[in-house]
Amino acid sequence: YGLLRYGVKVRPEVGEQTVTVWLIDWEHPENNDFAVAEEVTVYGVHTKRPDLVLYVNGIALGVLELKRSIVSVSEGIRQSLDSQKKEFIRPFYTTVQLVLAGNDTVGLRYGVIETPEKYWLRWKEAEAPAEVLAAAGDNPLLRELGQLCGKARLLEVIHDFMVFDAGIKKTCRHNQYFGVRAAEKRVRSREGGILWHTQGSGKSLIMVWLAKWIREHVKDARVLILTDRTELDEQIEKVFKGVSESIHRTKSGADLVRVLNASEEWLIGSLIHKFSASEEGDIVEFLTDTQGHLPKGFHAKGEIFVFVDECHRTQSGKLHDAMKAILPGAMLIAFTGTPLLKSDKRRSIETFGPYIHTYKYDEAVRDGVVLDLRYEARDIDQSITSPAKVDQWFELKTKGLTDVARAQL
Repeated sequence: YGLLRYGVKVRPEVGEQTVTVWLIDWEHPENNDFAVAEEVTVYGVHTKRPDLVLYVNGIALGVLELKRSIVSVSEGIRQSLDSQKKEFIRPFYTTVQLVLAGNDTVGLRYGVIETPEKYWLRWKEAEAPAEVLAAAGDNPLLRELGQLCGKARLLEVIHDFMVFDAGIKKTCRHNQYFGVRAAEKRVRSREGGILWHTQGSGKSLIMVWLAKWIREHVKDARVLILTDRTELDEQIEKVFKGVSESIHRTKSGADLVRVLNASEEWLIGSLIHKFSASEEGDIVEFLTDTQGHLPKGFHAKGEIFVFVDECHRTQSGKLHDAMKAILPGAMLIAFTGTPLLKSDKRRSIETFGPYIHTYKYDEAVRDGVVLDLRYEARDIDQSITSPAKVDQWFELKTKGLTDVARAQL
């Protein structure tokens, strides 16, 4: 992947400077040679014939297994996983970035190499290019292939949305893709706001992809990630380290000011509750400690972007106001995955700005409260609450039953 993404370094002659040979023209998709081959015979320990192979400049970047409408897509997924085993044609998948399977009934499923079956994804997009819709009609497989594997989109996903999380290769879900792209537009116009995606929708990887994009496209960019729980702070550090990005976790207000006042660290993490005796974030203590160490004439180095994680817990506005005072040129982007009561929603928007992107599943709502959500690509057994159960839940709540009893319901 590194050779595809960053090019191949070669030395034309002994003693000469190395030059980069680009295997793919990422900036101009139309300059590449795209081809599709059917039933490609691949010789290995045991020969395999993938149904379709997607080539760019002669490099196999995608493999698609097709099934008849009456055959489960799971068959195609298992077929793909078998082909990747050393007993079959594992070396062929060295360059493959997307593995796909589908049929005309349920549409397309996709993943990356060695993705377990339960984590294969479905691309969901309300709109598609007119030519795709005209060709696909009511066929979900053709529509989703046109959306995910159009020439520009295919290269875009491979270039900007692949990651090795602690060695495990991952790509984006549709909500992550559209969330990052929406945030990029706001970065260009320097407008803050809120990314509201459900719990389990991969907000940590959204931060990774957005932070890396900012670093590549904004001169002297620096990203500060604020959290209010040790668990979140450690999780974010683990994710960034897993993609070979070092993050400096501050130890105190003085340390945060020191790092901001220098220019060595481009990625900084700060845990609010380190500045107080409370396990949950004490924003006042955090701000008092930080502001108390500001030197005269302090001005943070670089173009600062602040990611505020779990922003629903910091929506009083104090954190926002203080960050604007300490970092007057900074752009603040808030992240939350916890369903916002109506009053919380209003306060969050007043504090951080309008939604950059929202993403939630079908939901059962009563009195402005989201009771439970259905997750995707997660090994969690949940279902949508029926209206009858919603009524029963509220009835039991009014009787004062314990949280455990209500959870069992």
